[in-house]
Amino acid sequence: MRHGKKFNHLGRKTAHRKAMLANMATSLIIHKRIKTTVAKAKALKLYVEPLITKSKNDTTHSRRVVFSYLKDKYAVTELFREVSTKIANRPGGYTRILRTGNRLGDNAEMCIIELVDYNENLLTVKETKAKSTRRRKPKKKVDEAPKAATETSTEEVKVEEKAEKAEKAEKTPAKKTAAKKEEKAPAKKAEKKVAEKKTEAKEEKKTEAKEEKKAEEKKPKAEKKTTKKEDDSADDKKSEEETK
Repeated sequence: MRHGKKFNHLGRKTAHRKAMLANMATSLIIHKRIKTTVAKAKALKLYVEPLITKSKNDTTHSRRVVFSYLKDKYAVTELFREVSTKIANRPGGYTRILRTGNRLGDNAEMCIIELVDYNENLLTVKETKAKSTRRRKPKKKVDEAPKAATETSTEEVKVEEKAEKAEKAEKTPAKKTAAKKEEKAPAKKAEKKVAEKKTEAKEEKKTEAKEEKKAEEKKPKAEKKTTKKEDDSADDKKSEEETK
């Protein structure tokens, strides 16, 4: 009698059922996906996932325990070397069942059971879906009220700051103008001094040029005077000779 035996016997005795599940588990570990019926896939899922969890702890004891279930050393080495590193960060759920329809003949429900981390197509689809995120509209409506309040408060603060700046500008224009005049005064004085020096230099040059001209004009007159004196002395000599 099968009272309280809730698992699926699959129409087989215990030894036959265990051997079949061991063979299916080894082929799943080696090939990463197999095609079978949905009933067998569900039984295999319960059989193989505890063994995959055991492979995370790579010790001699865990290898011997897994080997006692699988009875295949190649499957054990593949499980502990390759599969365990691939599923190291996954907390359970190592297999996936994909239904493929009913089988011709007995109309049995067929499926594909595979290791999740080895289906690259579905992994890429999940990554692309995770990137595209959308936000709900009601949340935005709820958030609009505090945003409006903050905007109004910021505008009021800006208006107050502008008013304070205007008052300060009205109080300090005279000081600023006086300071600007004081800053401009020394600059103007320096410019005036430079202009005066330039004019003085020009006047000095003019006076020097005039004096040079005068000196040049005086020289020929002196020469002329000397010639007149010589002429007079010559005339006197001539008159003296004639008187003699």
